[in-house]
Amino acid sequence: MAIETRSSTGQQTAHRASSGAGTVLLAVFLGLLIGMGALAVFVREATYGIWNQVATKVTGRALSIDTSQPTVVDRIQKLSRLESVTYTMDKTVEGDRTSAILPDFLVGDKLLLNVHGQAIAGVDLGQLKPSDVTVTGKSVHVHLPPAQIFVTALDDSKTKVFSRATGFFIQADPNLESEVREKAQQELHDSAMAAGILATAHANAASTVTRLLLSLGFDQAQVD
Repeated sequence: MAIETRSSTGQQTAHRASSGAGTVLLAVFLGLLIGMGALAVFVREATYGIWNQVATKVTGRALSIDTSQPTVVDRIQKLSRLESVTYTMDKTVEGDRTSAILPDFLVGDKLLLNVHGQAIAGVDLGQLKPSDVTVTGKSVHVHLPPAQIFVTALDDSKTKVFSRATGFFIQADPNLESEVREKAQQELHDSAMAAGILATAHANAASTVTRLLLSLGFDQAQVD
């Protein structure tokens, strides 16, 4: 009876050892599968910067993305109307109706408008032409379309009539405020131009496009 017990115990020990070895092998196999999958994803995605260099060391081959001229043109054009600067104006604009004969306190109409508005400028990259992009190896040169003011607009919630003075013999002209608003919008445009909004818009757009080109894998990017 004692001999049979030792034999049964030995069989159980061997079974446990076999089961443990199988578990270890399964874990190693699953680990290899997970590692290979992670490496495949890394190699596929590592196309930029330092991770590209690491992936190149791992795989022994250079990884790159398409930097051909048509692709570069397409990527830049997708930025479309790139709004790169906003100019803000706060001022008081005056408008009036006067008579060459009678004094203002009799027939005059004067309005003061507190104005808040913005001019937004940038570059319409949809106008970029293939001839504006030159690719030479790992270098690229891009000539941007001219900067432009996209919109000048008054903020109605902050643009209010400050004062209105009307002569004794007339009623307030209902068109005067609209005319003053148009005048204010033109002054906003002119002030933004005088402040160099187009030069700033061009410089900011060039900086944005340069970052895009470097992210595509170019070593040198010149944008003007």
